[in-house]
Amino acid sequence: MLKIEVFQEDIGVNTRTMQPKDGKPGRTIYEQTAYAYLGGKFPVQMRLQVNSPAESYLAGEYEVDNSSFIVNNFGGLELKRFGLKITSISKSSATPVRS
Repeated sequence: MLKIEVFQEDIGVNTRTMQPKDGKPGRTIYEQTAYAYLGGKFPVQMRLQVNSPAESYLAGEYEVDNSSFIVNNFGGLELKRFGLKITSISKSSATPVRS
């Protein structure tokens, strides 16, 4: 299980706008700061992409769903580039996940 945590101070969403280029339309990317527990002494800061600010994750602990992993062309395990799905780790005070 890969654990990800969103802290209370990171519930806000950062917005990045990509300008149109080579005939492709511009797009807006919404990201939220989170921390992944990769087995080291401290969690590692990462960015979670969300569809909109209204769909941001609440503060709490989450785990990466098994459907978010793929085997690449070289037989290695990796996360999908798009479509990362995380679910709340159940606790007595767990907050619901916004999808």
